[in-house]
Parts: sequence; C-alpha cells; structure tokens
Amino acid sequence: MLDPSSSEEESDELLDEERRDALLAAGGGSSPRSLPPPPRDPRGREGGAGRAASPSPSVLSEGREEQERLQREEREKRLRLQLYVFIARCIAHPFNAKQPTDMARRQQKLNKQQLQTLKERFQAFLNGETQIVADEAFCNAVRSYYEVFLKSDRVARMVHSGGCSANDFRDVFKKNIEKRVRSLPEIDGLSKETVLSSWLAKYDAIYRGEEDFCKQPNRMALSAVSELILSKEQLYEMFQQILGIKKLEHQLIYNACQLDNADEQAAQIRRELDGRLQLAEQMARERKFPKFITREMENMYIEELRSSVNLLMANLESLPVSKGGPEFKLQKLKRSQNSAFLDIGDENEVQLSKSDVVLSFTLEIVIMEVQGLKSVAPNRIVYCTMEVEGGEKLQTDQAEASRPQWGTQGDFTTTHPRPVVKVKLFTESTGVLALEDKELGRVVLYPTSNSSKSPDLHKMIVPKNSQDSDLKIKLAVRMDKPPHMKHCGYLYALGQKVWKRWKKRYFVLVQVSQYTFAMCSYREKKSEPQELMQLEGYTVDYTAPHTGLQGGRMFFNAVKEGDTVIFASDDEQDRILWVQAMYRATGQSYKPVPASQAQKMNPKGGDVSADISPLYTDRGQKHGMEEFISANPCKFDHAFLFQLLQRQTLDHRLNDSYSCLGWFSPGQVFVLDEYCARYGVRGCHRHLCYLNELIEHSENGSVIDPTLLHYSFAFCASHVHGNRPDGIGTVSVEEKERFEEIKDRLSSLLENQISHFRYCFPFGRPEGALKATLSLLERVLMKDIATPIPAEEVKKVVRKCLEKAALINYTRLTEYAKIEEAMNQATPARKLEEVLHLAELCIEVLQQNEEHHSEAFAWWPELLAEHAEKFLSLYSVDMDSALEAQPQDSWDSFPLFQLLNNSLRNDTFLCNGKFHKHLQEIFVPMVIRYIDLMESSIAQSIHRGLEQESWQPVNNGSATSEDLFWKLDALQMFVFDLHWPEPEFAHHLEQRLKLMATDMIEACVKRTRIAFEVKLQKTNKSTDLRIPSSLCTMFNVLVDAKKQTAKLCILEGGQEFASQWQQYHSKIDDLVEETVKEIISLLVSKVVSVLEGVLSKLSRYDEGTFFSSLVSFTVKAAAKYVDVPKPGMDLADTYIMFVRQNQDILREKVNEEMYIEKLFDQWYSGSMKVICMWLADRLDLQLHIYQLKTLIKIVKKTYRDFRLQGVMEGTLNSKTYDTVHSRLTVEEATVSVTDAGGLQGITMKDSDEEEG
Repeated sequence: MLDPSSSEEESDELLDEERRDALLAAGGGSSPRSLPPPPRDPRGREGGAGRAASPSPSVLSEGREEQERLQREEREKRLRLQLYVFIARCIAHPFNAKQPTDMARRQQKLNKQQLQTLKERFQAFLNGETQIVADEAFCNAVRSYYEVFLKSDRVARMVHSGGCSANDFRDVFKKNIEKRVRSLPEIDGLSKETVLSSWLAKYDAIYRGEEDFCKQPNRMALSAVSELILSKEQLYEMFQQILGIKKLEHQLIYNACQLDNADEQAAQIRRELDGRLQLAEQMARERKFPKFITREMENMYIEELRSSVNLLMANLESLPVSKGGPEFKLQKLKRSQNSAFLDIGDENEVQLSKSDVVLSFTLEIVIMEVQGLKSVAPNRIVYCTMEVEGGEKLQTDQAEASRPQWGTQGDFTTTHPRPVVKVKLFTESTGVLALEDKELGRVVLYPTSNSSKSPDLHKMIVPKNSQDSDLKIKLAVRMDKPPHMKHCGYLYALGQKVWKRWKKRYFVLVQVSQYTFAMCSYREKKSEPQELMQLEGYTVDYTAPHTGLQGGRMFFNAVKEGDTVIFASDDEQDRILWVQAMYRATGQSYKPVPASQAQKMNPKGGDVSADISPLYTDRGQKHGMEEFISANPCKFDHAFLFQLLQRQTLDHRLNDSYSCLGWFSPGQVFVLDEYCARYGVRGCHRHLCYLNELIEHSENGSVIDPTLLHYSFAFCASHVHGNRPDGIGTVSVEEKERFEEIKDRLSSLLENQISHFRYCFPFGRPEGALKATLSLLERVLMKDIATPIPAEEVKKVVRKCLEKAALINYTRLTEYAKIEEAMNQATPARKLEEVLHLAELCIEVLQQNEEHHSEAFAWWPELLAEHAEKFLSLYSVDMDSALEAQPQDSWDSFPLFQLLNNSLRNDTFLCNGKFHKHLQEIFVPMVIRYIDLMESSIAQSIHRGLEQESWQPVNNGSATSEDLFWKLDALQMFVFDLHWPEPEFAHHLEQRLKLMATDMIEACVKRTRIAFEVKLQKTNKSTDLRIPSSLCTMFNVLVDAKKQTAKLCILEGGQEFASQWQQYHSKIDDLVEETVKEIISLLVSKVVSVLEGVLSKLSRYDEGTFFSSLVSFTVKAAAKYVDVPKPGMDLADTYIMFVRQNQDILREKVNEEMYIEKLFDQWYSGSMKVICMWLADRLDLQLHIYQLKTLIKIVKKTYRDFRLQGVMEGTLNSKTYDTVHSRLTVEEATVSVTDAGGLQGITMKDSDEEEG
C-alpha cells in the first residue's frame, strides 16, 4: 500500500485524476450528501501482491480505511479550494446580482443559556428580588407567562432548534396582556393603551436585566448592520468559514487570481462566457443533450444557453469601464468568433474612430529648487515658469538668487499621451528700457504615464556666454494613468494593415467598453492616435525573435484571420506586462506562456533569465494553487458544485446567531445569485437542491419557514409544468423525477408538521407559519400548476392529519402527567384526582389551540372541532375508567363535571357535542340520585330538628330553619353551578328543586305555627308577662321563610310556564302570609288579655260596689294619720312597664320591621278597643277617682309609647281613641268639681307634667 506522501509526483497525478473524476462526472452519480468516491488505484493491488509477508485482514482493513479517509479528506479539500476560487471571482467582480436591501431583517436567536437566564430573571421578579415596581395585575400576567410559556418544554425544544428569537418571546407576552388589559374595567384618566405600553416597558426591563441594560443597544446596532449589507472583505471571510478555507489559502488565491485587478476579472469573465458559447456550439454539433421530457426541447435548450450568455454579455457590457472615470460611448459590438450566437450590433463590425479613444491626463509639476546659479547677484529676484505645450502657463513665487527654492505645484490637464513640458528660469530685469525679464535657463521634458514621479535634477539649457554652465533644476512631473488606459510604453511594431513599417512607437492600450479595446500609437503633442487597431478577435502570444527586424529584443505578436502584427520590447519584463494586458483585452481562452528556455530566444546571447520578473511565474504556483487558478470553469459540473456550496451555506446560516428559519442573509443571496448567473446553474436545479436541504433540516428538527418552501416549490412547479412567467422552458427528465420525489417528501413533511402542529408551531410561533404550511400543502396537493385541487380533498387530508394530532397530543399529555402509572396502581380517590388534573391539562391544550392555532384553521373551523372531539374521546376512556372505580353514592366527581362542562358549554362547536353528551349521560343518574338523597335528608332533618328545637335565635331564625334554608340554597346553587347544558333536563332540575323548596318551607311554617301557639298558651296573662325569645325566634323563622320563598321557590322560566307555576307558588306565599297574620293575632290577643286583667282589677272600684265603698273609707281614715300612696298608680305603672319592655323585646328580637309595625298597630288598636268597651260598660257610672287616674295614665302612656314606636297618626287618633279621650276628659272635669283633692296632677292634657 502506497503512502500518500511518499511521492510528490505520484500524489499530484493521483489528485489530478481524482479532481477530473470528481468535478467532471460526479454531479449526476454521487449522493447529494456525500462527495464523489475516490477512483481505484490499480497500483495498490500490485504493491500488495509484491510483499513477502501479508498482514492480518484486520490490519489491512484498517489501513485501507485510513487511506480512503485521507484520500477522501484530500479530495474534499481540493474541491472546496476550487469552489472557493469560483466564489472569490464572483465576489471580486459581480456584474449580475446585487445584495438585496428589501429582505426582512432576522432577529437574534435565543440559546439554552439565554433561556435559562431569562427564566431566572422572571423568577427573581416574581420573588420580589428586583427594583421594578408593579401592581398585582401585572404580576399575575407575568406569573401566567412564566408558568405557561417560559417553563414549557415545547418552547425549550424550539429554542434548541434555533427558531426562537427575543421578538417571539415579546410577541407572546404582548398577546397575553392584551387579553388581560381588555378585560380590565375602564379607569378615568388612564387609557388601556397606556397600560399596555407601561407593561411592555416593564417586561423589557425584566428581560434585559440590570447587567445588560447598557450593552443591548450597541449589540443590536451591530447585528442590524451585519445582517443588511456586507463588504467584499466580509463576504470573503464568510465563505472562508463556510468552506473551511484558511486565511493563508485565501491570501494565496487572492493574489494569484488578482482579485483586486478589475481588468483581470473582466477578462476572466469574457473568457468564461466565450467558453460557454463554444460548449454550446459543440453540443449543437455533436447533438449530445441532457435527456429532456420532449425531443423538441433540445433545440430550445441551445437557444436558452445562447440567450443566457447574451444576457450576461449585455450585463458586462453595461458596466462602466471604471468607476469615476470619464464616460465613453459604449459600443455594442459583436465578437467575431461568436457571430453565430450573439445578436448585438449590426451585421458588419463597427469600427472605432480616432476620436473614440481620446484620453484625458492630469499632470502635476512641482518645482523644488535651482542649483548652480552663479551669474546673478545674490539679492536679485528669480522665478520659474512652467507650461504644457499647447496649454496655459503658470509661474512660481519670487525668490532671491541666493536661495532659489520654491516647492510650488502646478496642475495641468491635457489630452496628449506624449505631452511636452517646458520649465524656464527668469530673473527680473533692472534696465529702464527692458520689456521682458531675462531668461537664465530652460528645460524641456517628455513625460509619460510610466515616467518616474519622484523629484529629479535636470540640467538646464542656458544662453550662450552664460556663466552658469552647470545650472540644474530639481523638479517632479507626475502624469496620472487614466482608468481606461490599461498599459502604455514604447514598442517596435510591424503589421499588414497598420504600422506597416518596423519602427519604435509609443503605444497605449485603451479600453473603450467592457468588450472593446484598442491598441493605439501616438506622436508627441497629439491627442488623437496616429494609428489604432481594435483587439477584437486577435490572439496574443509570445514568439521567437525575427532575425530580419532590427530593433527590439523580446518579441510577441497578435494574430487574427488575415492579419498578423509583430511587436517587440527592449526587455523581458516589459514584454510580459504587455502580453498580460493584451491577453486580458482580447478575451482569448488560450493563456500565453513564455518559452521555457529564454536563453535560446536571445540571439545576442545575453542573459535574459536574470531580468525576468516574478510575474513571469504565476504567483500561486509555488504554493500549489496553480491548478485551481488556471482551471477552466467551463469543464466543471457547476450544478454539483453549486449544490455543495448551497448546502454548506445553509448549514452555516442555520448555525449562526440569527433566527433565520432557512432564509439566507443578503450577502449569501448575492453570492449565490451571482454564481448561478455566471456559471449557468439552472434555476430549477437550484431550487430543487434548496428544497431538498430545507426538507432534510426540517426533518432533523430545525425550524424552517414554510413560506420559503413555498417560494422554491412554486418556482419548480411552474418550471416543470411549463407555466413559467417568462415562457415555457426546457425541462429535463432528471428535474421532473427529482421534483416528483421532492414533492412526495414535502407532502409527507407537511402532513407530519400539521399532525404535530402543537409542537412544530408552539404558541403560534413562528408567526403565521402554520397557516403558511396549510397553504403550501394545498399547493403541493395540486396535480399541476393550473388546476386547483377540490376543497374536499384538501379538507380530507387535513382531517386525517388532525386525527393523528389528537392522538399525538393526548399521548404526550398523558406522558407528561404520568397518568398510566397513576391509573394502574392508585386508589379510587387518587384516580379521580389524576383524572381531574388531566382534565385541567386537556382544557388548557384546547384553549391554547383555540388561542394560537384557530386562525390558521379558519378555513375549516369544523375540522378543529373534530380534532377537539377526537382528543376528548381519548380522554373519556381514562375518565370513564376512573369514574367506574368510584364507590357508590360518592359525590367527589362533580367538580370534574363542572370543570369540563364550564369549558365545553362556552364553545360553539363542542357544546352538546359527542363528548359533551357522553359526559351528561354519565352524570345524569348521579345528579338525580344526589337530589333524591338530599331531599330525603332535608325532610328528615326538618322532622328531627323541629322536634328537638330549642328555638334559640340563630342568625335570622332557629338552628333548624337556618339549616333548612342553607341546605335548600346550597342544593339549588350546586345544581345551578352545574350549568347543565341540555335545556330540558336543566329546566326539570330547576322545577324539581323549586317544588322541593316549597314543600319543605311549607312543612317548616306549619310546624312553627303549631309550636308558636303551644308556647304562647303556656305564658301567663299578668303584667309579669315578658314575651319569650323563643316566640320571637319562631316569628323570625316565619319572616325568614317569607324571604326565602321569594328566593328558593320562584322559577325562572318562560311566560307560559311562569303562569302555571304562579298558581302553585302563590299557595306557599299565602300560607306564609296567613301564618304570620295568625301569630300576630295570637300575640296581640295575649298582650291585650293582660290589659283586660288590669281593667278587671279596676272594676272593683266601680261605683256602688261594697269593695269600692270600703276602700274609699279606709283610705280616707288612714290619710289622717299617715302618708298614703296614690291609689291605682302601681297598677298603671306595672302595666306601662309591661308594655314598654315587651315593645323593646319585639323591637330587638323580631327581624322584620313591617311585621313589628303591624303588630304594634293591632296591639294599640286592641288596647284602645278594650278600654273603650270597658268605659262603655260604665257609661252610667262615674269612675272612681282611682280608676280615672289609672286609666288616664295608661291611655296617655300607651298613646305616647306607640307613637314613639312608629304607629301612624291615623291609627293613634282613631275614633276609639277619641271616644276614650272624650270620656276620660269629662270624668276628669267632673272629679275636679266634686272632689276637692282632685287628681293630684294627673290629667288628660298633654301639657301637664307627669311622672315618667
């Protein structure tokens, strides 16, 4: 086995063979992801057979693999170097493409470390560790953003794939807070836009953190510049990184290719275009075409080649000769050798006139000093003049003869390639009659563009008899080289049509346009050439010396059909420079090479090799770059090379710091466009390769913009189906086959992405990507470019994808929740807890789908609903399993129903859908069973509670009533919170609960009425009666029942049903009202009976009775000896105290003011009626003074007390009261007349002062 480095010659031969095989034939037979395989070396087998001892097979295998690896690496390296040469030429001299400035700017991507830092910053804010002031609403928004978005595994995967930028994170937060802010109430003086901008500013502050606050703007500015436009140096550096080219290799290629020489690059382009036309000619002659889908496309293919080259030639021709140079009239000329293909210009060749090649030069003349001036006194004034013959004259400043120094510069312009410059030295004449200054000396110079530009001493011509025989002047003459003058100098020339005499002339090579050059000879002081020769169609080369020609040592010639021009220079370096300049101008494919034996070409025997410039040898040859520089681009498979270039560029782009989504940068687009145009890469091939690479990256997890896929696919589809905007083009069989293959792959990729839409486009990122994916899928499903696919077929494919998506989403959700483990080995309660948690996750998934992806499926909203139903049907399996495991009469599963139902009932498509109905079917028996049990429980609690009721006040009633009303309300609220979606069953539940509440309240009211009457009967009828709190509690129970009836027993339904229900509901209302009236009547009767007892005691003082006489005698007799208390006042005071205390008890312990007022009204009216009847019974009798005093006090205090309790004036001043008042007033007047002692201040008059 041969060592790759054992022989330099053998290695070079091997590598040459590999390069030819790889670059000429590898484009069609190699895998798109690998370089061409190395050719077999027949010498390897012979070398192996000649060994005396054979190593083991494993050693041989390892050695062979190592050699193959080294050869493969070397082959790849050489391929990259060759490719870089082509790219460098595209960058150095572009003439087709420009860097686009209208591309969307790509954002900096986020990496794992930045995501982790971002999580820490938001966690620090939520923990209160930052100085950012925020309200609770903003904190809640940030917490939701942190928990749902930042901590999501899908976001982490997207960041890992390089498809997430800081802008994506900010957009997601902005959408979240827009929803929150819209739901906030309006605040005067604070608009919601202000709140949004404030929240976004706080988000930015959290995102940046403290340490990056100052650095961020600078970094963004730099990234924006590098993303928009790149210089040539930056482009070179970029593609060095892309292709793995070392800096030294780039420098060698740069120098060897003369990339900084625009003339050399333009000449290279002309040679390449000529080569492409020659290949087209050869293909047309030999009829060797690629295989096309129709035979008619073969001739069309040749026309395509011709038109593409013609376009490139026109582009090159349209470039100015040199930036900033004078504008020439560009000649649309024909290349003679390309007359069969070019279509520019007239039938005959357009000849240049002498005026077309007039040049413009700028001269700078700097006069430094004069030396050897002796004939003039030191104090005399001297100065110099300078002129270009035929132009203006300039003068220097004046100087003393002792120091003739100036440093003055004069600027001139001329059209003479060989101008005459005259400089004269003068001194001022002192004579009176002198008309001109005296000339001391002069010098005449003949500068050219090749002359020395440094200051030199020149001997001046002095007048006769001058003492200054050695007068010299130091000056510099700088004559510029116009951009369109490519070379100049003295040559000997002899031609058949021009320069017919062999003599030395001054020649200038002038470029008129990108395709027009002329060799011109000039005389002194002439702006137009004496003779000129267009170099169109000539071929320049080195020649041997011509012995018959005298003058000139180094010969070369320019040959054309029917003409030969011989040139000769005085040295070899000048000849090389001339040949190189003319080689670039002629555009010939043959590169002249000087003879290897320079000594034989020198008839005089001089040593020429010593004078040869380093330019004689190509500058890259010593470093192994010669083969890459001199390689003919027309012999390479540029389709394969471009495929490699585009692949490497895309890999580099996806790994840079931008979230590019597969889009190239403007600089990369520019280089790729230029390469395709310059080297004839077909557009369909370019986009097919691009699609292939994008699909492969997308399959490997990278985020690729579907819009980009759409652009390339649309281009290829229009090309293959013959519907290109620029007309029908040729379509090869390979292109069509590759397009169909890529179409199938793309279709599979898109269907897979739609099936994984939640993970390929998390939270709707990249924005609009899912919608673009669906649009692209519709385009891919089209059979051709013109026939639209039926909407049902697209819908069918999308439905299938969404069915898969449901299974994928639910499977990943259960894996995340670890539901399988929990369901297999868990208690029923644990299973229910896991299913409830899983339901929350499912609802969150559906909400996110609606929020972030529904817009993309706006064309088929029912498909997204079907996807949700499929997703929920998978969940129903786990839900049913968990519910079946629950024990009987367990109500812990109702929160699950409420959670799911609250989510589903608000969805237009899912409400009463398949899963929703299944959910109702499961819970209908449970709800009915629960209500049955609750009804039985409440009925039992009423029975037991009222039997054991102590009637202690509890809130608005008793313990039993409070428990009853709470249970009824809780049951109704529970059923209401279920928000049963099916209207009929929901109405049935409501009706049943209202009827139940009516029955329960009715039972409670009746039992309370009975208990009230029993308790009231047990109380006494004396003034010691104080209404027990239990009676007040019972009263409150009835009052509360009245209130609860309105809440618990009124049915909310339609008018028809409301009218039917009103009859039933009015019964319970009437019952409660009647019961309240009854207990008020019972209570009034009880308290009035106390008054009757008081009056019965007063009846003993009736006139004419024995007890009355006895009491009167006894009091009078005792009054003579002791102070006897006022008779009858204790009884009145006791009764008044009874009334007041019971009023206070009722006022304090009865909750309803309206019923208290009714009670007091009836109490007052009853009291006045009893007194009135008592007085009516004694109409014929005069009241005893004690009776009168007691009644007056009772009536007056009763009137005042009930007035204070709010009894209305109409009730207080009733006819009964007026009757009582009149009787007592009359009795009072009678007593005042008959009894000297009187009533002792007790009177019916309001103004009288009495005891309280």
